Amino acid sequence: MRRASFLIVILVAFAAMTAIVALRALMPSDEAGMGRGARVLPVAIATVPSVEFADIVEALGTARANETVTITARVTDTISRINFESGQRVAAGTILVELTDTEEAAGLTEARTTLREARRELDRTNDLIARAVVPQSRLDEATAAVERAAARVASIEAQLADRIVRAPFAGIVGLREVSLGGLVRPGDSIARLDDTSRIKLDFTVPERFMAVVAPGMEIAARTSAYPDEVFSGAIAQIDSRIDPVTRSVTIRAEIDNLDGRLLPGQLMTVEVRRDVRNRPAVPGAALTRYLDQTYVYVIEESDGGTVVRQRTITLGRRSGTMVEVLSGLETGERIIAEGVHRVRDGASVTITREMQLGANGAMTGLAVSGSSAAQ
Repeated sequence: MRRASFLIVILVAFAAMTAIVALRALMPSDEAGMGRGARVLPVAIATVPSVEFADIVEALGTARANETVTITARVTDTISRINFESGQRVAAGTILVELTDTEEAAGLTEARTTLREARRELDRTNDLIARAVVPQSRLDEATAAVERAAARVASIEAQLADRIVRAPFAGIVGLREVSLGGLVRPGDSIARLDDTSRIKLDFTVPERFMAVVAPGMEIAARTSAYPDEVFSGAIAQIDSRIDPVTRSVTIRAEIDNLDGRLLPGQLMTVEVRRDVRNRPAVPGAALTRYLDQTYVYVIEESDGGTVVRQRTITLGRRSGTMVEVLSGLETGERIIAEGVHRVRDGASVTITREMQLGANGAMTGLAVSGSSAAQ
């Protein structure tokens, strides 16, 4: 008898628990139709913003100067003057280094003297020719002498010019590698000159992306030196051939660098942005999923108060914590941003906070009076 009584008690308790669970399962549908007398759920809402999205191809690239050259001498001689400091910005044509030119300077003085004498002799010959004192051949000899003297002067001036090293373009001089009085030969490095007003960013992408990249497309680059900044540029050229070993193609983008923060040789991460568009976006916390469908809860006002409606949406790309909405939702609609696990389609809610969504998904909220929101 005791065992039978114990079993009866267990069956009664189980039946009571089943009844309670069934009653709770029926309560939400009852509350949806009860209007203002039903239990109202507190939620936080947000207005759907328009966010910029793009299809992105990622790569690693190396920054290069717009123009770069190793400054060298054209002749062998000692340095008589250095006119720059390491890291100095110079204009095109600035004299950087002067080599010893004592012998050439003396030769130029002699050659110019010879040229003046030849010209005076030519003038005298012309006068004599006019008076028919000397034959025409004398004039030819004097003219040839002037031309030879002029050529000699030009030759020595060119030699002197070779002893003056100038900046071929405007830029920043790198570390000085020579000293005053040092002997330099053709090919010896004096310093490097870089034009960094524009950075050329070279990177490679697999050949399968050849169909989706083209000159003029926007790129966004980042470097560990400035982790919170994005440097924008555009693709300038695409290499004419694919590397047969790596099956990749080299792409060159250009980035304005007037402030000089980017330096040649820096490693940068590159994002090639294509199909840039503005679409409605929602935070990931606002989404619910069932099987292969995705839902959000949209706020609607009715005679009975504020209710939510479940709506199926189609998603696209993700940017940060924001997800692109391809269809099913429009910019400006209000959705539940927090508390989606507590509501169901048609449930009455009260708005406790209204969130402001940033493009990167950052949310800030303001408290809202529950009584006014439910009105």
